[in-house]
Amino acid sequence: MYDAPLAPAADEAELRRLEETYCSFGDTVHYLPEPKFFAGCDGSYLYDAEGREFLDLQMWYSAVNFGYRNPRLNAVAKRQLDTLPQVASQYLHREKVELAAIIAQDAERKFGAKGRVHFNVGGAQAVEDSLKLVRNACGGKSLMFAFEGGYHGRTLGASAITSSYRYRRRYGHFGERAQFIEFPYHFRGPKGMSKEEYGAHCVAKFARLFETEYNGVLDTKTGQAEFAAFYVEPIQGTGGYVVPPKNFFVELKKVLDRYGILLVVDEIQMGFFRTGKLWSIEHFGVEPDVLVFGKALTNGLNPLSGLWAREALINPEVFPPGSTHSTFNSNPMGTAVGLEVMKMLAEGDYATSVAEKGAYFLDGLKELQSRWPQIGDVDGLGLALRAEICEADGWTPAKALLDRMAEEGMKGDLDAGGGKTCGLVLDVGGYHKNVITLAPSLHITKEEIDLGLRLLDHLLRRCAA
Repeated sequence: MYDAPLAPAADEAELRRLEETYCSFGDTVHYLPEPKFFAGCDGSYLYDAEGREFLDLQMWYSAVNFGYRNPRLNAVAKRQLDTLPQVASQYLHREKVELAAIIAQDAERKFGAKGRVHFNVGGAQAVEDSLKLVRNACGGKSLMFAFEGGYHGRTLGASAITSSYRYRRRYGHFGERAQFIEFPYHFRGPKGMSKEEYGAHCVAKFARLFETEYNGVLDTKTGQAEFAAFYVEPIQGTGGYVVPPKNFFVELKKVLDRYGILLVVDEIQMGFFRTGKLWSIEHFGVEPDVLVFGKALTNGLNPLSGLWAREALINPEVFPPGSTHSTFNSNPMGTAVGLEVMKMLAEGDYATSVAEKGAYFLDGLKELQSRWPQIGDVDGLGLALRAEICEADGWTPAKALLDRMAEEGMKGDLDAGGGKTCGLVLDVGGYHKNVITLAPSLHITKEEIDLGLRLLDHLLRRCAA
């Protein structure tokens, strides 16, 4: 329970007036007509100024994997604040070096390749760094493949490999926009195919691009592809937590290796045991050339992101000092917390606990689906779960219904049982913006999962009727 002093609720009217007058609306805060003010947080919960409790099932877009105000991680942040909170990145500090070593050594064990770690601040900035790295390694090739439904950020370079045109529309022509390839989104794929058959079908369609020079991607006389890399999210994030078949990336990687195209894996949302493994790509049996990470590395306490790349792509002779730079990259507040996160993950059996909790939550979603035809599809891997909200036919996307559910959840008056009320924080994603993308704390209890399912049922009773 949040026990810090709460600001008077009456202040909010003036804050809204100031926000409307002085704050840019361009920084993505207005998903609801009146975004909620929160005043406190703890564990799996957020609290408003009146002390109302809201169960959070999205945890800052999977940035707070280990719960709000995690005592162990907060203690490290406070200790670093009192020792070395600031230092320019042209100098070294212990936490940066140890964190990079832990990530790189883990990658070497899992992927069989020596590599190095390169830090930045936000996920999109790390994606930008990876684009520089890839273009440098491929002789300046600037064309990339990416997936329909993929999301890699909203900086200019990251927007070019993010499939949504609305993130680019206002900013002129993107001459180096990625070529977007179909992702095996089985629920909305061709009827009559199993998930595995659909995955194979998508790979075959991609492989066809290399059959003749007239498909525009390959010089068949030299075997040289025009494209440098394929950017993938193993599980699509903003696209709606779409989980591909297990064979998909193995078959895709064979095509990429045949034509010398690098595999860049975006783990910004799915990394740090969201799916039950440190990296979600580990579920799919392939080794990336570059891996980008961020968000939960610091549990949301301090911006820090980065990438791991194979030695041949990132050693100082090919990617020298100054290749990219940010004033706050590898900052000691972030690296200290990130180092503690990696130690905590090594000490705890997150692989087992996340798998067990995820299976329990998915079973509960399937039970809800059996009673509500408006839940067209449920799926998940670990604690990355999806519930696709549809019309009563179980197929037609019902964005308006999900919008109502998200707004009602912010009222804080859902029946939590035992005479108590609670709010529910949901994230909306998917190709049609009709998918609840569930990313609860990895420390969520079964009792909190049960509460979340009860609140979802209450929202459907209130909104679907």
